[in-house]
Amino acid sequence: MQQDIQTLDNLISDEQVSEFLRKHPHFFEQHANLLSEIYLPSPHGSGAISLAERQQLAQRDKIRVLEVKLAQLIEFAEENDVTSAKVHALAIKLMANQSNQLGFEVLEQVISKDLKQDFSVSQTHLHIWLKPNDQALVNNIAFAPVNEAFSDWVMALNAPFCGTKPTVVDELLEPHLQSFAFIPLFKEFAKTKDIKHIFGVLILGAEEQHRFKTNMGTMYLERIGSLVSAAVVNYL
Repeated sequence: MQQDIQTLDNLISDEQVSEFLRKHPHFFEQHANLLSEIYLPSPHGSGAISLAERQQLAQRDKIRVLEVKLAQLIEFAEENDVTSAKVHALAIKLMANQSNQLGFEVLEQVISKDLKQDFSVSQTHLHIWLKPNDQALVNNIAFAPVNEAFSDWVMALNAPFCGTKPTVVDELLEPHLQSFAFIPLFKEFAKTKDIKHIFGVLILGAEEQHRFKTNMGTMYLERIGSLVSAAVVNYL
């Protein structure tokens, strides 16, 4: 008898059994007793369980994984809502500055205060290498000359750069800052909106090493860059 079973095992492969069950989905309906008679090792290491129990455990595990993913999605959505509201608030303040003609110095204060307060950054820097349209701004630190290597590096960016301090900006940033976001400032040409002329950069610095990471998303940083660019371009 034992030899017959071994011979049968040799004739029928695991793949053939799997294929048979796939082709006969009602097999266990016709042989319902097998669900309680066939025992499998428990995936949680607690002895053997029936096939039906094993299936229930598998479903529970899948549901648990889906619940974790759903919780993560909800958390990300809530974080995005908060960030979106902060960007919206910044946009309103920048528009108010322009409407009330409060001047470039007030604009700088609005940008610095809002980004430090709402976006958890330690320092903000504006560097603009186009001349201002008001001679009174020539001596403003935002229009101070920067080295050509730095401006060339910024103008080569296609998106905000996040991470540690590049060597080309060593002398511009405080040594205690650990991570940075470099957001190009640009103006679009009316006839060719796909071409952007980069005229400066907004630098955000943080004391936390992982505040700005190389692999982080930059969608909101790009939106901040667009808003600040539109506000600053009025002074060029």
